[in-house]
Amino acid sequence: MREVVYMQVKVRLVNAFVADGRGGNPAGVVLQADGLSTVQKQAIAAQVGHSETAFVSRSDSAAFKLEFFTPTRQIAHCGHATVASFALLRQLGQVSEGWTSKETIDGNRNILIKGDMVFMEQRRPEYRRLDDDPQLIEALMAALGIDPGQLLAGYWPMRVSTGGAFVLVPLVSAARVAALQPDQQALAKLSERLDLIGFYAFSTDTHEPQRAAGARMFAPYYGIVEEAATGMAAGPLACFLHEQMGVSGVRLLIEQGYLMHPPSPSVITVDLQLAGQSIERLLAGGRARVMHEVDLHL
Repeated sequence: MREVVYMQVKVRLVNAFVADGRGGNPAGVVLQADGLSTVQKQAIAAQVGHSETAFVSRSDSAAFKLEFFTPTRQIAHCGHATVASFALLRQLGQVSEGWTSKETIDGNRNILIKGDMVFMEQRRPEYRRLDDDPQLIEALMAALGIDPGQLLAGYWPMRVSTGGAFVLVPLVSAARVAALQPDQQALAKLSERLDLIGFYAFSTDTHEPQRAAGARMFAPYYGIVEEAATGMAAGPLACFLHEQMGVSGVRLLIEQGYLMHPPSPSVITVDLQLAGQSIERLLAGGRARVMHEVDLHL
């Protein structure tokens, strides 16, 4: 009779982008993941069940190699799992304050650890208008269950990428954002068609003053119905607010998770770095809190 050998894997659960020490978006983090296969990593992410799990390995080109898996597939980048991973490494004394780096399947990115915050580098924004395709806009709004009267006056949904693409959906109020009940299957098809991570619906209404916008994020193509904080989406949104809507300042705070059921308050800090009047690059980051550990068996 063949002996079955089980592998035990330690997963740290870390909430990233916490607001005043609470809420945030939970991510799984697996350290010393060099010996795990892609199939095993996907199986672990499915067991963890959070929107993303990060696997941290040795790298020949950066300080660490990070690979990200949703419960259903691998994804090139993940903001909150990056913040979660480096916050954990900092707590364990494996990184110091200052600049470090991560290797990903889509190239290397710089990471800045500043006090109790972790920031990740994103590229200059790339914008693609969608309102020149009326049928696409109609399909998008049908999938979200909205009509043009619910959009912020003068603005249409736009595809924006700073390393991962999202469709940003500017709505007239937080109440409209909160009321969204999207058709997840339709959004998944549109995500595949437009090569998106997901959809980021927002308004300029915020729960706390001095914040630029409040948002919700849907990424059903990657098995994410909704998540509480999305660093890779907050970066594009900050660029859109600054360059398309004229919001002033080079540090913008984005709320997320307040409108979820149940709520999980999160805040993402985006620092824009300008070359003249244009955004050259940006850093998106926040604080994280290590919650607990679990042992999984494969």
